[in-house]
Amino acid sequence: MHLRSAHLALFAALLFVPSSLPSHAVTPPLQVRVVVVATFEVGSDTGDEPGELQNWVTRYPFTQTLPFPAGGHILYWNPQDHVLAVLSGVGKSHTAATITALGLDPRFDLHRSYWVLAGIGGIDPNVASIGSAAWAQHVVDGDLAYEIDAREIPSAWLTGIVAYDRASPYEPPTPPAVSDNGTLVYNLNAGLAAWAFQLTSSVSLPDDANLQSARAAYTGQPNAQRPPFVLVGDTLTADRFWIGNRMNDWAERWVSYWTSGKGRFATSAEEDSAYLQALTQLSAAGRVDLARVLDLRTASDFTAPPPGVTPAQLLKSEATGNYAAYAQSIENAYRVASPVVRELASHWPRYQRTIPAAQP
Repeated sequence: MHLRSAHLALFAALLFVPSSLPSHAVTPPLQVRVVVVATFEVGSDTGDEPGELQNWVTRYPFTQTLPFPAGGHILYWNPQDHVLAVLSGVGKSHTAATITALGLDPRFDLHRSYWVLAGIGGIDPNVASIGSAAWAQHVVDGDLAYEIDAREIPSAWLTGIVAYDRASPYEPPTPPAVSDNGTLVYNLNAGLAAWAFQLTSSVSLPDDANLQSARAAYTGQPNAQRPPFVLVGDTLTADRFWIGNRMNDWAERWVSYWTSGKGRFATSAEEDSAYLQALTQLSAAGRVDLARVLDLRTASDFTAPPPGVTPAQLLKSEATGNYAAYAQSIENAYRVASPVVRELASHWPRYQRTIPAAQP
């Protein structure tokens, strides 16, 4: 036989010889039904004073941990409910990096996952009281802007913060919400947010003498004097922990300006626009579904002082970590968000196919 023909015959024979090499099956990604996002933890994840994550770990509960070096903190996994918990880190940069890293992690299938950020924040005393919980339909960015120091602004101006491409505060028309200047407003699935509110509106939120004393000072602001309650209200995100009546007036106007009057400022926070920015880009990459995103904030403190108290006096108290409703807001973040997470996870065949919306 010709040498070349012999080689060809040997090659053909080898094609039909069963391989003795071991096969390495590819592990399929975990099918995640709900991602719970907490922004901070004050110490250990169990056994001490809880931050936003600890109640989820111990009470949901989460029985498994997964390494997550790209996120800076381990992940928690509930294999029965297929729920994943992530700690984003405080502020925009941490949150954007962590959520992006999670969204690109090949260990997880997040295509139909619901996302629930459950964190604490400030509350507008014109809208609600400390301890209350607000589901957002809009998240507005409060950092992307021009700014002139308030001591140098024209006397007719209400604030020194001006929208990009405009020359005075709240100048019409409102610029495009999405441009080279960044994204100023994220519009969440209003039907899903309304469904979450409807599901949790009757959740009992604890009240005590400390809360009653703190809110009693807000004379002339009836919503601030109410016991804690669940509401629909929008979030303004800023890396700066701002405070005071003038800043609160800016926040109310800024949210209304960017939502064309559809949104109402309720809570202040540091992470939410970064959370939405990361998810928006992951959605563009086909990794997540933006229509399945929820945002909840519970009120640890007021964004403005009561009559007779200056912003500096309120800041002095809060700068030492003495938030009037810190413990209650931590408790209520879990108490209000967990029924939503359990409902979505335990009835997955329904919600995997159809995103819920409030019933009329």
